[in-house]
Amino acid sequence: MGEVSTIALDAMGGDHGPDVVVPAALRFLERTSGVELILVGDPVKLTEQLGSARHRRLRIHAASQEVAMDELPSKALRNKKDSSMRVAIDLVQRGEAAACVSAGNTGALMATARFVLKTLPSVDRPAIITAVPSVHGSTHMLDLGANVDCTAEHLFQFAVMGSELVRAVEGVQAPRVALLNIGQEEIKGNEQVKLAHDRLAKSSLNYVGYIEGDGIFLEDIDVVVADGFVGNVALKCSEGVAKFIGQSLGRQFRRTWLTRAAGLAAMPILRSFRRSIDPRRYNGASLLGLRGIVIKSHGGADEVAFENAIRIAQKEIHADIPKRIGEQVGRHLNSEQHKAIA
Repeated sequence: MGEVSTIALDAMGGDHGPDVVVPAALRFLERTSGVELILVGDPVKLTEQLGSARHRRLRIHAASQEVAMDELPSKALRNKKDSSMRVAIDLVQRGEAAACVSAGNTGALMATARFVLKTLPSVDRPAIITAVPSVHGSTHMLDLGANVDCTAEHLFQFAVMGSELVRAVEGVQAPRVALLNIGQEEIKGNEQVKLAHDRLAKSSLNYVGYIEGDGIFLEDIDVVVADGFVGNVALKCSEGVAKFIGQSLGRQFRRTWLTRAAGLAAMPILRSFRRSIDPRRYNGASLLGLRGIVIKSHGGADEVAFENAIRIAQKEIHADIPKRIGEQVGRHLNSEQHKAIA
């Protein structure tokens, strides 16, 4: 029997709390072996939600507070030391869990995780990364909102971290890395993007140059790098476009009896298309650069989506992501220092 991994779940976080986290945890355990889950939160509410359902690899860990979705990160960090979010991250810090998954307040999660776990050596700032659908399968994007203002050094580190994550989790030997920009010409972009471009071009990463917004979904790229402001806007735009397409198609097929008949005929294709862009399949963003694994689920995630976030945590535990990222960032920095001395 292989080693059992433990994942702590912030059971009170997100828009739905235990109503989603508990069923998702049970779904995950039914389909997966070698993993134990800890539900962190109000024992009374969690026991009530569990009802008669029990699992030998599932246990409850008490926490007396909750972090609201609109709570200021500074207040959550200062005043909610026994929140389900903080306790779940504390379990990772103490080695009682190998990862934490939360659908809670993103700012509070990042601030708490950074305070408790600290960043890896050589990593200046953690970054948020997730996969998005593309015509070639999927593309990983970072940063998605953790760092609004970034230097060229930060963007370079994001590229290293994203590349190593895709290499370890997706099995891509030489991930293709691109820098998000307003054009593909050398003269385009702000100073930080241009400086990052120069550094990446001289590195040992498989850097392919600039990419524009549409290329995220159309070009064969594994990692797209941007600062948190641009990355978050791009992600939210893509989510909005996907919903717009789905709603528009629904309205068009309901217009007349003829369009309804056409909709019925096209139903297999529509279902396949819906599955390919279903955001639940891509739910679970990693907070890279920390001395521990923290996965951020969408606040409004349902059971299927939250289960997927747990599965991402399992993959990162298996790949030992923090160790690999720490080694790779350090290696690239040492390589640059040697070149500078030479």
